[in-house]
Amino acid sequence: MEFQAFSNKYIDELKITLEAFNHAQFEKIVNRMLDAFEQGKHIFVMGNGGSGSTASHFACDINKGCCYDLEKKFKVICLNDNIPTMLALANDISYQAVYVEQLKNFFNPGDLVIGISGSGNSENVLEAIRFANAKSGFTIGLCGFSGGKLAQIVHEAFIVPSDDMQKIEDVHMIVVHIIMQAVYEALHRTPVAG
Repeated sequence: MEFQAFSNKYIDELKITLEAFNHAQFEKIVNRMLDAFEQGKHIFVMGNGGSGSTASHFACDINKGCCYDLEKKFKVICLNDNIPTMLALANDISYQAVYVEQLKNFFNPGDLVIGISGSGNSENVLEAIRFANAKSGFTIGLCGFSGGKLAQIVHEAFIVPSDDMQKIEDVHMIVVHIIMQAVYEALHRTPVAG
């Protein structure tokens, strides 16, 4: 197999996917993140598999990378980072309940809940989003394909228009990194004199 040809093809397809980046939707998500920060709201994020890794990375980048040098801090909690709690809930209730049951402990009205699901159909993510919607939260979904059920029930959806799960996850990670840098810039902006 010609692996250089394979890698070139992958990168070319990824470039095409990135060219469809929804900048207007991205801006709405950044503004929601900043609103949550200003209002002192919690931001909950979650996913499964690769999307769970993205959720963990997102929480780390925002909690540490955006405001480590500021007195005021973000309050981002990744719901898939507490493995013992997830295992207990999955074993004793159901895997569908692993995120919603944690929200029942910590969620307050006005909090921001972000679900990451390549397919948009991860039932445990959907259950948590439905709960947040019903309890006056604001919800965001990062998804792929045509958005799945997640895009239909969140307040704001960022859909990666691809049917390749790895490229969807690639773009989700890029979105997370751009959010982190955009938020950092917004919080560290030096007022213009005059």
